[in-house]
Amino acid sequence: MVSLFSRKITLYRYEKGAVVLFIQFTKQQKDSMITEIQRFFYEERDEEIGLIAAENAYEFFKNQLGPHFYNEAIRDARKIMEQRNAAMEEDLFSLEKKLK
Repeated sequence: MVSLFSRKITLYRYEKGAVVLFIQFTKQQKDSMITEIQRFFYEERDEEIGLIAAENAYEFFKNQLGPHFYNEAIRDARKIMEQRNAAMEEDLFSLEKKLK
């Protein structure tokens, strides 16, 4: 378990024969997202869904779609790090003294 910005994150867990991304949000964060799901269904689809249906949607989004967003964020971070490393390498080469 890794602690990042006061959020506990277990990156992966083994479930039903597969490794899945698992992020544990605080109760307050989870409740807020579930409320947003209920609001979305009401405003966009004119449907009132209950707590259990909203929790099921939350779990689906987190477990099935969340890893796609997470992986894309990792790819973006990797690109930034590669760019910074390339710039740092150029800076280091520019500091080398010419030999006679």
